[in-house]
Amino acid sequence: MSFPSSFAIPQYISKPGGWKPNRVAQKQLRPYTADFIMTKVEHKSMLILGAGWTSTFLIPLLEEENISYTATSTTGREETVKFVFDPTSDDSAPYKKLPSAETVLITFPLKGQGQSKHLHDLYSKTHPQASARFIQLGSTGIFQIPNQTLWVTRHSPYDKTDPRAIAEDELLELGGCVLDLAGLWGGSRMPRTFIKRVVVTKEQLKTKKSLHLVHGKDVARSILALHHSFTPGQRWLLTDLFVYDWFALIMGWGDGSSEGDASGPHIDWVREVMEEEGIQALPRSMEALGRCYDSREFYITFKFSPIQARV
Repeated sequence: MSFPSSFAIPQYISKPGGWKPNRVAQKQLRPYTADFIMTKVEHKSMLILGAGWTSTFLIPLLEEENISYTATSTTGREETVKFVFDPTSDDSAPYKKLPSAETVLITFPLKGQGQSKHLHDLYSKTHPQASARFIQLGSTGIFQIPNQTLWVTRHSPYDKTDPRAIAEDELLELGGCVLDLAGLWGGSRMPRTFIKRVVVTKEQLKTKKSLHLVHGKDVARSILALHHSFTPGQRWLLTDLFVYDWFALIMGWGDGSSEGDASGPHIDWVREVMEEEGIQALPRSMEALGRCYDSREFYITFKFSPIQARV
């Protein structure tokens, strides 16, 4: 049984003595209208599947712009809806608890064949009136392939065997959109603290060339741009328009342990490698860095610029 979009359940009827609850109508219609009522009452502009780091920047922006939203988490913490994606389950119950939304943002990684379609189809089946548009947050890591071109754009070759790329391609075929993000920073994620984790020895330092970043505020603004001007079937590349040289960053930060003068063995390692490899000054040239992301097309298309560029 279905109802036209203009259908409204008469909750009260006129009786002698005033308006009374229409209990008979409510009892008769309840089995057929639960999903309808949920759709009408709980419709949101955006559904955020996975309220993680990105949401700490996105939610304040949505509230500032008065855009309605619901966010999920695996535990239902802090006013989120509990939702755990299970690619092996056809149970629609977890999806029925979600509101209908104009845009569904998937922040957690989907991998391999079938996961994107599984999520897309179950949500669409349980919310047929929503006509939701799906955005997947991905990683620029899929573009790291042998013999890659110096300048990498969203149109460049990528690793089609990568599990995340496979899932992204599947969503694109379903009319979704993918936003492949460079290294994320902002809030608790500060690039200077990456150094001790990724550069433990001088030999490791020698392998470090280019680094690409994008701040959480600009990720949030980019998601909002796609929400307002959705681009079905498109994969976008997002950086802060800078190509950073690991050597230059390390020379300025040292081991990243403090915000004062650079300290630790890392600055000496950089100086020694510069001497050994004949590097005259920092930053190194784009050709020396060897992998440079060009994400201008996104900002040109949506007509805005990053506001947190340059670390």
